Amino acid sequence: MDAASRILSELATRERALDAQLEAARAEAQREIEAAEAQAARMQQEAQAQATQMRREFEQVLAEQTERIRSEARANAQQEVSAVQARSVGKLGAAVEGILRAVLP
Repeated sequence: MDAASRILSELATRERALDAQLEAARAEAQREIEAAEAQAARMQQEAQAQATQMRREFEQVLAEQTERIRSEARANAQQEVSAVQARSVGKLGAAVEGILRAVLP
């Protein structure tokens, strides 16, 4: 009986040791999971910040290009208006001259 008690005691001790190792492994795994989740959250925040920055930069570039295009369009329109006005003045002068020749001897 004494040998059986020692064997049972040894088995119980080993079982407790294995339980402790198992619990330690579970705790370590939980810490690693929490660390991985925290890292994933940081990575997600960094990616979100980069996406926000990229969107701001894109919007700025878009606004600059839009303003440039509008300025060019205004300049082109002004040139066309000036050209039309110059042609109109020339035609008006010719029309007045023609009328004066027809009316005055």
